[in-house]
Amino acid sequence: MNLSFKTVALIGKYKTPAIAEPLLRLAAFLAEKGVAVVVDSLTAEHLGQHPYRVLSLEQMQGEVDLAVVMGGDGTMLNIARTLAPFGIPLVGVNQGRLGFLTDLSLESMKRSLTDMLRGEFVTEQRMLLSVHVVRNGTEVCRALAFNEMVVHRSNIDSMIECEVRIDGDYLYTQRADGLIVSTPTGSTAYALSAGGPIIHPALDVIALVPVCPHTLSNRPIVVSGGSRIEILMHRTGEVHVRFDSHSHFDLQLNDRLVVARHADMVQLLHPAGHSYYHTLREKLLWNKFA
Repeated sequence: MNLSFKTVALIGKYKTPAIAEPLLRLAAFLAEKGVAVVVDSLTAEHLGQHPYRVLSLEQMQGEVDLAVVMGGDGTMLNIARTLAPFGIPLVGVNQGRLGFLTDLSLESMKRSLTDMLRGEFVTEQRMLLSVHVVRNGTEVCRALAFNEMVVHRSNIDSMIECEVRIDGDYLYTQRADGLIVSTPTGSTAYALSAGGPIIHPALDVIALVPVCPHTLSNRPIVVSGGSRIEILMHRTGEVHVRFDSHSHFDLQLNDRLVVARHADMVQLLHPAGHSYYHTLREKLLWNKFA
């Protein structure tokens, strides 16, 4: 077989011993196909004895042609932020129900990966957000978000108040429980539950979605993916900025958040014939009737 990917990394859900059996089964299958298998160093801690090379995520740059992430969408979010700057394409295998990002099942993974090794797959480029927090003229936090960046309160008795500018133009001063800045990928996550629009992942746009705004006329807005979004904190108590639910940073009065499209993109691979609309129907139960 003329392989499209000669070295494949296998990455499992963090601190999940149950991932060992299916991951080692997949590793043996790939090795039989002539693929050089690499295992993520944190994943390897749960595998016991095995013959495969072990690398950290940071060591995979230039060493790996493809990464297979076994877990769920949350696992994929975390791995994608780390590997995107290395240009390593990602395939997701979901242990449970198929996700928006992890669309291979344990039952179908061998068949689908065999086709992918032959070059039969669909490639998607997904946006990342770069977020900088500036305090008194000094950058105090820098992070990436694949789904969304969220400014939110932790004290139920108070709202956040922030001023928002797009490319230097004043948009509004928002009073709300929170404000979501979402990629198209994140439009089916927290932004969707807050009333935001579903955005096809091929679109180069960013959505701003208020969470329980004080004024009902404050609605979600979609701006160009090349926009520079600035959020100035006018009122804070216990207010945080959160990135993909994986990390957060405490905000203070007059902190300025700068959000923009990151230079690197996440490369996702799907089986040939993949349809985003099919995924929407399945995940959002649009094909179900009462």
